[in-house]
Amino acid sequence: MSGAGKTEALNYFEDGGYYCIDNLPANLLPNIIDFFSNKTKKINKIAVAIDLRSGFFFDEIYKSIDKLKGEGINCKILFLEASKNILMKRYSLTRRKHPLVENGNISKGIELEIEKMYKLREISDVVIDTTSLNPKELRIAISDRMMSKSEKSKLLQISVVSFGYKYGLPENVDLVMDVRFLPNPFYNKDLKSLNGKNKQVIDFVLSREETKKFLRLFEKMLDFLIPNYIDEGKSYLGIGIGCTGGRHRSVVISEKIYDYLKLKGFLVEISHKDIKR
Repeated sequence: MSGAGKTEALNYFEDGGYYCIDNLPANLLPNIIDFFSNKTKKINKIAVAIDLRSGFFFDEIYKSIDKLKGEGINCKILFLEASKNILMKRYSLTRRKHPLVENGNISKGIELEIEKMYKLREISDVVIDTTSLNPKELRIAISDRMMSKSEKSKLLQISVVSFGYKYGLPENVDLVMDVRFLPNPFYNKDLKSLNGKNKQVIDFVLSREETKKFLRLFEKMLDFLIPNYIDEGKSYLGIGIGCTGGRHRSVVISEKIYDYLKLKGFLVEISHKDIKR
């Protein structure tokens, strides 16, 4: 339905790794699928918004859906709706023109749209009523009912950065973890000149019981926090791991956290701010 949250939904699918197209004439849907299937394998998830703005072509959606299903294309229909009063209120606030309103009677236009959309609503896989939903709640509803676990994990870009407190905190970090409580390789004459990517330093840091316990607890905390950040609509999370100089302990722990998050399927990158100092 026009005004039911289509733009917000499409933005969210884009965050989830979908190639998004707005206001596509329904009869072109099979052509778009054929194009991406033949031209590139990089784009394998598409979200298309189709509504009554396409006018005459809208009724072609049923033929297009039948054709896709006949070809074995995995497709789902998400139908967004809201109460008539809320739709009228939203149009009044935005002052946008309803696609079926020509004489200024928004109420009549919405009623006509409900009638024209009835058949599509009946064959939809998921119906979400956005009457009482804010953007965050709509994202949660779409995530829960339309997205796989791997798609949800792509909604948040995570950056892990190691640093030395003596040189200051890095920019754009949300969570900062101080690992200066761990034994410092700097005071070991054989390890002092090495950095946290060297196996001897890694073994020194990771062999300690306090390190193992810390990693278990920190990973559990991230397991709790990250899904909640995603539900909240957060798109970026910066994790800073700091030690005194940023060359030994913070590098080892950052690499372990990076590996853990990568294994979980999250989009994650890593950098070492002070490793060369």
